[in-house]
Amino acid sequence: MSTAITASPLPSPPAVPDAAELDPRTRRMLEAPLAPLLLRMAAPNMLIMVAQASAGLIETWFIGRLGTDALAGMALVFPIVMLMQMTSAGAMGGAIASAIARALGRRDRAQAESLAWAGVWIAVAFGLLFTVALWWGGAALYRSMGGEGASLQAALTYSHTVFAGAVLVWLFNALSAVVRATGNMALPAQVTTAGTVLLLPLSPVLIFGWGPIPAMGIAGGALALVLYYLGGTLALCAYLRSRRSLLRLTREGIQWSKSLFGAILRVGLAGAVSTLATNLTIGIATGLVGHFGPAAIAGYGTASRLEYILVPLVFGLGAPLVTLVGTCLGAGDRERAMRATWIGAGVAFALTEVIGLAAALFPRAWLGLFGSEPAMLDAGAQYLRIVGPVYGFFGLGLVLYFASQGAGKLAWPVGGNVARLLVAGIGGWWALRSGGTVAQVFAAQAVALVVYGLMNALAIAGGVWFGRMRWPWAGSGRD
Repeated sequence: MSTAITASPLPSPPAVPDAAELDPRTRRMLEAPLAPLLLRMAAPNMLIMVAQASAGLIETWFIGRLGTDALAGMALVFPIVMLMQMTSAGAMGGAIASAIARALGRRDRAQAESLAWAGVWIAVAFGLLFTVALWWGGAALYRSMGGEGASLQAALTYSHTVFAGAVLVWLFNALSAVVRATGNMALPAQVTTAGTVLLLPLSPVLIFGWGPIPAMGIAGGALALVLYYLGGTLALCAYLRSRRSLLRLTREGIQWSKSLFGAILRVGLAGAVSTLATNLTIGIATGLVGHFGPAAIAGYGTASRLEYILVPLVFGLGAPLVTLVGTCLGAGDRERAMRATWIGAGVAFALTEVIGLAAALFPRAWLGLFGSEPAMLDAGAQYLRIVGPVYGFFGLGLVLYFASQGAGKLAWPVGGNVARLLVAGIGGWWALRSGGTVAQVFAAQAVALVVYGLMNALAIAGGVWFGRMRWPWAGSGRD
């Protein structure tokens, strides 16, 4: 085990690997027909994301039985929980998978294993940071988002319990990223699905009590989620220590090298800025909607949760795209990486647009799952009717963000997300300042999603992965 901190650059093996030296999974990513390959890789990963989203929905459904204050309290915390989830799985997890995939594309398995360890240490550090930050500053944050009285107390109870297990959330997503980077999408899907099945009885038992187990209320829902991540983390650790894994977390792979940490953090921190902008958009909107009362917060929080379901669905497609693009670029095949990107973009746009239109046409079919209070239903329905029809642009921008992670080029996707934040925040603030309605706050969010999707698409079409931005019609971005 190396203990010296070095600043040596990452090695640069030959750009085009000999296929005979590659693991069969890596060879498939470089040679198999793209559309079927991407869909095969995405299918189990989408199952992971649906299962994880289901875990949150299960919890929300049971907590909704505790009343509007509990539901509003959870709505206040949920953007921060999703910030942690999206940062650990999407931003830093994607960076881990991207760095490892490029190393495997260059035939450097030893470096890939060292990168996996670097990802583990990064996950532990960020998990502890979330725990300390939310225990110390949670009350002020939730007050600034409109929390007060019983809803604020419910938010703090839920928050303290969830963020006590923040390290487990980060480790689970980091280890899943390591496994996905090898092209194995099935194992994380199996672990996540099994955990969700166990969560189904565990959540209501801890919330409402059963036999000798006391009713814990909203804290019980949070504890069930923490236990879900604990079980998944242990299962993934066991696999990565076994001989079945292409990459193994052995003591020999640990290297305290700045270049290894830098390879992940350069992409991961840029992704974290983008994720922060996404969740700030939701958080600011929650604060603006808070001026219309707790029922409006509950309605908006429940309706906007559909967007948080789109995130894991697109992540299900984007995570294998990170691996595919990273492996192709590591092997020097730019054209294949670009073709994979646009196939993924088309699928993501179609999927999220269909869901958004269905939600706009039948908003109460979704909202009615979580409550029946009229004011909550009205606010949520307004959001879905206004924002749902442009969800396709959200899916487009998000999947192109993941593809850019695979390329290690995140400047434009981050800029697109910041632009979304500014349009939604300033537009919503202006609507409120001028005496507007909650519908105008939602309209600003709809415009922001269109800006986000179009900025990412135009930038990648303009070749920003390989040089300066050019107009899309001036070329494909290849040198």
